[in-house]
Amino acid sequence: MAEADERVVAVVNDSVGSSKLGGFKTRWPERLVNVGIAEQNMVGVGAGLANGGRIPFVSCASCFLTGRALEQVKADVAYSNTNVKLCGQSPGIGYGELGPTHHSIEDLAWLRPLANLITIVPSDPWETAEAMRFAAAHEGPVFIRVSRYPVPALDHRIDRIAPGKAEVMREGDDVAILANGVMLHRAIAAADRLAAEGVSARVVNMAWMNPLDSAAIIEAAATGAVVTVEEASVRGGLGGAVAETLALNRPVPMEMLGFPGFAPTGTVDFLFEHFNLTADGIAEAARKAIRRKGR
Repeated sequence: MAEADERVVAVVNDSVGSSKLGGFKTRWPERLVNVGIAEQNMVGVGAGLANGGRIPFVSCASCFLTGRALEQVKADVAYSNTNVKLCGQSPGIGYGELGPTHHSIEDLAWLRPLANLITIVPSDPWETAEAMRFAAAHEGPVFIRVSRYPVPALDHRIDRIAPGKAEVMREGDDVAILANGVMLHRAIAAADRLAAEGVSARVVNMAWMNPLDSAAIIEAAATGAVVTVEEASVRGGLGGAVAETLALNRPVPMEMLGFPGFAPTGTVDFLFEHFNLTADGIAEAARKAIRRKGR
């Protein structure tokens, strides 16, 4: 994108390496601004560059971008409707052993109220690249949640992402599993386990947190049971958004998988197991939601 458009620039907080911008810095050193460990300033610089006609990609660990610089994200970017692209690196529990100070499980709940901040949680390499291209072309603020660890490439049914449009990955009539980010491939694996038991699970990719595809959520509720899965707090994240939508439109039994509060220190694998964010854990949540149908 930078090769094609000289307006594209990058802003980091001493995070060139973790943002994988080494090649960018070598090719266009004059188009990368490193403000040092000063996240609030970083977002302000990004807003200034946008006001000067640039397309800034502001890249930083999500825990600091949305925690330390939340006021600037709110005032300088969202409220001002500035053309800044915020890249929240290593969200969720991506930093694992660095613990709760580096876990970024609250970011979606903090950002959802910022109505004009488009928020995307891509699920795999293809969707991440699509989100970046969309952000560069879109005139206005965008937040992209960029995972730290690798996930498998998924079999998408679409050729291009569409703003605010959920993607049905699998059809199903008995229960709907709504997931995004690195949880989507686990949700699909859970659907495979359920299919072996004769349970038909619909899997929906909810990459767009804002705008939210309320119609897809209501349609998913036609199965009579819904499960949400996210690498984030269930308080205000995807689970909260889906619960709000269903409470107002089509209440059904619902289970929410994510983090109920501060997550402890530990490896990523340990934390996923601990909070049942696995294919088996998702499948069991689906069974529980289905059992509640008849109550």
